[in-house]
This record gives sequence, C-alpha cells and structure tokens, in this order.
Amino acid sequence: MLSPSEAVLCEADRRALLRLARLAVVEAVACGALPQHIPSEGVFAERRGAFVTLHVQRRLRGCIGVIEAEEPLGDFIVRCAASAALQDSRFPSIRREELAGLQIELSLLSPPVPIRLDEIEIGRHGLLLSRGSQRGLLLPQVAVEHRLTAEQFVQETCRKAQLPPDAWQRPGAQMLGFTCEVFSEEVNVATR
Repeated sequence: MLSPSEAVLCEADRRALLRLARLAVVEAVACGALPQHIPSEGVFAERRGAFVTLHVQRRLRGCIGVIEAEEPLGDFIVRCAASAALQDSRFPSIRREELAGLQIELSLLSPPVPIRLDEIEIGRHGLLLSRGSQRGLLLPQVAVEHRLTAEQFVQETCRKAQLPPDAWQRPGAQMLGFTCEVFSEEVNVATR
C-alpha cells in the first residue's frame, strides 16, 4: 500500500524530526510555549499525515496526530508534540520531572485508501473507519501490541469511533487502510 513516491526517510531526517518533537515537548512543558524557530525546508516542508506518541517510563502518556496534514510537517510535529504532552484528554499533562523518562515515537502515514477485511495485514496496516460524522483511527502498532486479529482490529476501530463493533459492515460505513513509517528515540530509560 505504500506508493513508490513515498520513500522511507533517511536516518538523519528521522533524527531531525525526533529532535524537533522533543524540543516542542520540553518547551511546552517547561516554558508553556512552542519553539521560536521551526525548520521549514527538506523533510520539514513535506505534507503528510503523522502521529506523535509519547511514553514516560514505557507507559503511554499521549498521542495526537492528523491523517491528512494541511500544514508543513515541521509545524505539524511541533503542534502535535506539544498537544500530546499537555492536551490529550485521556492522560494527565506531562510534568517537568517526567521529561527525563520521556520517549517519543513518530508515525508518518501513507494516504488512506479503501481496504477490505481480507486485505488487512496486522502490523502493516492502520485503519480509519468512518460512518456519518463519527471517525476512529488506530495505528498499525495497536493491533500488534494488543495481539488482535484483523476482525478484532476492525471492531476496535469501530469502538474508537464510538460505533458498534459491527458498524464497518453497515451501509454508509467507510473503512480505509494506511501504512506507517514508525520510528522512535532510543530507549535509555532506567526502570524505577
């Protein structure tokens, strides 16, 4: 599903995006502000969907993203990293003393395309399910982490959209799949 035009990022670009995301989290948590200078060339100028996932001491503490970016990746990464740290309603805001144990993961999305249940590859595909105004999205790593079958993955995506588990089979439902380029910082976190 990854088109030839979507080349995998080089290691230097991955590190640069992760550094920018970390800077955004640190500035947001420690200073209540966003970085003053956001790079705008090269990989930072690309427009693709992305999610910023934050873990503290290996526990999920925030995840914010967009499927189809309407702004350059640099601006988007800064905004989503800060929001994941402070505004993900599922978690308390990250505190300054937690920054030392912070690990950042970035997921860059391919454009979503229609997908059938029998085409879903666990660990490769993420899902976006919509029906009416309700939408739910799960990244590929969710199915792996929770050891879901393809059908369970679809059902959980329905639940994320606050729809019944079989909503994907109902008229008006749209199921899209996408792939992700997922990368994260090295884990140097001492367990406590």
